[in-house]
Amino acid sequence: MGRRLSDVSASARLAGPDEGIGRDELALATRNHGLPLEALRYDVTPPGLHYVLTHYDIPYVTGDESWELTIGGRVRRPMSFTPADLRAYPAVTLRVTLECAGNGRALLTPRPVSQPWLVEAVGTAEWTGVPLRLLLADTGVEDGAVDVVFTGADHGVERGVEQDYQRALPVDVAVGEESDVLVAYGMNGAPLPPQHGRPLRLVVPGWYGMAHVKWLRDITVTDRPFTGFQQSVAYRLRRRPEEEGEPVTRIAPRALVVPPGFPDFMSRARIVRPGTVTLEGRAWSGRVPVKRVEVSTDGGLGWGEAEVEPAGTHRWAWRRWRLAWTATPGDHVLTARATDAEGHTQPLDQPWNRGGFANNLVQRVPVVCLEPDD
Repeated sequence: MGRRLSDVSASARLAGPDEGIGRDELALATRNHGLPLEALRYDVTPPGLHYVLTHYDIPYVTGDESWELTIGGRVRRPMSFTPADLRAYPAVTLRVTLECAGNGRALLTPRPVSQPWLVEAVGTAEWTGVPLRLLLADTGVEDGAVDVVFTGADHGVERGVEQDYQRALPVDVAVGEESDVLVAYGMNGAPLPPQHGRPLRLVVPGWYGMAHVKWLRDITVTDRPFTGFQQSVAYRLRRRPEEEGEPVTRIAPRALVVPPGFPDFMSRARIVRPGTVTLEGRAWSGRVPVKRVEVSTDGGLGWGEAEVEPAGTHRWAWRRWRLAWTATPGDHVLTARATDAEGHTQPLDQPWNRGGFANNLVQRVPVVCLEPDD
């Protein structure tokens, strides 16, 4: 009997009421990895600690010499570029916080069955490359252009659909004078590592990670909305399967806590001793800057305002926050929540969607404070 893609590629589903993490989710979790939360202390995340989500295989690229990025479609001058061609442009470096759109998915009930992120799918890097708007200016975007479609070299099947990984941006996001979208070839002052898109990737500041196409090989300007799988099927906010849903775009505000004290090996429960404990973490938002971070040490019953580092030149990067806490013996639950300059605040109870996307529910960190003589 013949076999079809649908025989080996399952539809999206929700976990049953008592269903634990399955072997398929565990396999995803071993391929992909989050940021160890103690690494929030780094202003710039080392590449090996930065979160990674790869839909298909990491392409094997032996060198830059044979790589070509093509730009075509509704442009007046179709062009192609090698990485060396792109390095001939004036280099731009931006510090950008990236977060996976599914961050926090494994904490939802019912749980969408997919990459089982807790809250660690984030990282901040300094990306070096060429502004996309300059490349599109050189090729000449024609009147009537609607979307700019980006194609990566990673190829696979998802929910029965064989595909190259593709995403699109509205043309005004791609070419606007204020656009900071980069075609990047460097990360933290070095060439892109393989898992982060070597030799070329897209960086879309403020947008969730699905927009940052890795192993970028083609850019096509279109005169109609892009309806590929990752745009119109995946990465939509839906409560029911039949809904069209809203697209996932910009990162919602979030604050995370650097776990204080020291951990138990298996449970990762945090242990501190009585006295003054400096609580710290990072906060970010993809729409407007973070304005405020509040911290609770009693599970959200009371809140204190943290000190947030001043806004600097890194518009698209997380900001450090700190708060001094007097720990007393007993059990505590630490919680932090960020509010951005438009007044958007993290929820205490998370609205649910079938994909587990754009989930910025507040983090809760159980802490045990020991007795003084323990």
